[in-house]
Amino acid sequence: MDTNITTSTTFKIQIPSMLENIHIVESFIDNAKEKHQINEDMYGNIMIAVTESVNNAITHGNQQDKNKKVNLIMELQNHKICFKIEDEGNGFDYQHLQDPTAPENISMEGGRGVFLMKNLADEVNFYDEGRGVELVFYIS
Repeated sequence: MDTNITTSTTFKIQIPSMLENIHIVESFIDNAKEKHQINEDMYGNIMIAVTESVNNAITHGNQQDKNKKVNLIMELQNHKICFKIEDEGNGFDYQHLQDPTAPENISMEGGRGVFLMKNLADEVNFYDEGRGVELVFYIS
């Protein structure tokens, strides 16, 4: 028997770029938790990181333009859960973000979302010039 076979299941939703649609994302994650027995610690990290990413996509990426969409893709693989969040914005320079914990940035509004994502997910990978982000959570 080959134990290197990778199985994968993918779920997708698309929402208009309105902040009130965050509850749809929360329900999507709640359903995934129930269906796939995600433990409480991982669930909390997923909920915060994914909703923060979707919030950034709506607010910064799509500028809250309700005609632009945010795609949320969840892929379950053997030992990990991957979330991809994609917007229709102009992207951003994710390689040169300021450290929100630096003394000169502590009082700044914003700038903490990517920091949170990087501290809650096991991997954070940006792509498509910052219009997409993949958040990876390893299942123990």
